[in-house]
Amino acid sequence: MDAPASSDPSRNIRYQPDEAPPRLLSLGLGLQYVVLAISGIVLTPAIVIRSAGGSEEYLTWAVFAALCVCGVCTVLQAKQVGRIGAGYILLMGTSGAFIAACVSALEEGGPGLMATLVVASSLFQFAFASRLSMLRRLITPLLGGLVIMLISVTVMPIGYDMLLDIPEGAVPAGAPLSALATLVCSVALGLLGKGAWRLWAPVLGIVAGCIVSAFYGLFDGARVAAAPWVGLPGSAWPGLSLDVGPAFWGLLPVFVLATMVGAIETVGDAVGIQQISWRNRRATDFRAVQGAVTADGVGNLLSGVLGTVPNTTYSSPVAITELTGVASRSVGVAIGVLFGAIAFLPKLSALILAIPSPVVAAYLLLLLGMLFALGMRIVVQDGIDYRKAIVVGVAYWLGTGFQAQELYPEFLGETLTQFLSNGMTSGGLAAVLMIILMNLGSPRRRKLETRLDVKSLPKIEEFLRTFAKDMKWSRPATRRLCAAAEEALLSLSRDEDGTDVPRFLLLLVQGTGKSAELEFNASAIKENLEDRLKLLGQWAEESSEREVSLRLLRHYATSVRHQQYHEADVVSITVDAAAEATPNA
Repeated sequence: MDAPASSDPSRNIRYQPDEAPPRLLSLGLGLQYVVLAISGIVLTPAIVIRSAGGSEEYLTWAVFAALCVCGVCTVLQAKQVGRIGAGYILLMGTSGAFIAACVSALEEGGPGLMATLVVASSLFQFAFASRLSMLRRLITPLLGGLVIMLISVTVMPIGYDMLLDIPEGAVPAGAPLSALATLVCSVALGLLGKGAWRLWAPVLGIVAGCIVSAFYGLFDGARVAAAPWVGLPGSAWPGLSLDVGPAFWGLLPVFVLATMVGAIETVGDAVGIQQISWRNRRATDFRAVQGAVTADGVGNLLSGVLGTVPNTTYSSPVAITELTGVASRSVGVAIGVLFGAIAFLPKLSALILAIPSPVVAAYLLLLLGMLFALGMRIVVQDGIDYRKAIVVGVAYWLGTGFQAQELYPEFLGETLTQFLSNGMTSGGLAAVLMIILMNLGSPRRRKLETRLDVKSLPKIEEFLRTFAKDMKWSRPATRRLCAAAEEALLSLSRDEDGTDVPRFLLLLVQGTGKSAELEFNASAIKENLEDRLKLLGQWAEESSEREVSLRLLRHYATSVRHQQYHEADVVSITVDAAAEATPNA
């Protein structure tokens, strides 16, 4: 049965996260995700272990363990167990950000040292997730959208290399022709296809590319024939090294930094997947973002215990979900189950790995193009002024320059050049530094600590009147500021059943002579005020006191933004001093 029609004509969502498509469709889409990600999941530990001179037995174990961890954590992201997981399709795969660090660890102390470092660095990711609200001025949609844009810059060079990757003895013309067949078929069906044709466009594009590649000897059928149907790796588990000597402490900062880069990428992916998973646009739920980062930490912890390369979220689900219109959690479960099956079915793994690199690269080109556009959309939707434009523009081109190793590599030294050569790392760090600088240049914030209940209203009004007087605001503007704060206080201080629930409140205010921004920091509530404000226009007039407060808040405030975390709620309200002061709610 098809999902209800989209409430927003611009959003072509067939199945939301809480809706169940036919099982065959979920399995087919899950296979589509697996086809795209399997090479990266398998090749990353292969690159690490072979670069460090590791044994084939250990490589076989590491690939098996990586597939198992990715499968478990992908299901965890979709199902959301407690505070672990996002509740969306977020595919987990081995992280390329750890390649250099893991190679160094294997060379310095072997698999045991690498495993111990992965476990230790995963603890920092749990801390990052639990304190995300404290980092909200740094980890913003601006940074998340930029990181998504930079992912395309970082990954696309790999795609270009894959376009030319053909086996010995194959006809060279087969590479461009098979890539062209994949791209033309996928794009044509994606643009012109309807219903099931659009849903299956990427898979059909891959099939078309494989058919063309077979005529030119690119499809590796021998790999499939030689692989057993069922198999397990030998006993090559490396265990953990308890020798935390100089090598451990010297490499720990590198692993922690790589972990933080992966966490920022996960934040961007978790924000992005929420943006395109619902028919009616919703405010970003940062509790889901925290869950995504926590599940990422669980994946890294399991990777360390099992002695394989750490994992992170892959960004492909954001693009595929937008392309197919299917955001159901059942697809995430199907992906995880397929990863687990492939770990124990070498024949199936070999079949997927036999897909020629040019075909995968063409598919990657389509997805990264959509991913880049999504990153731009997130940045713009967050509101962009000249300062944010500077951050995005400079950070993006710095990331591009370092990725291409065009920015003074001869002066940076080998270590620093290698570290900054990842465009996501260099561009992300540049953006973080500029955001910190931008925050330091903002007007000074005044704060008031009190209780989140109506009895605190006189104290809050006195605080805001003093602020408005110092800003030389008019009486109507001051009344508007106090009225907006009052309605926000009333909306936040009541639970879902309408009862007053006392909480601690930290009120911050900053601004200029033209506008002011109020930030209410309170303990967590279940509802999102942004979403309730959007729904007001769709409801009949309500007489409840809370709905009246919301309508008044919508009138008095120029903008309202509600960020929900597990440990706190942050409501940011902008009030324009020059706006009318008479309510029309």
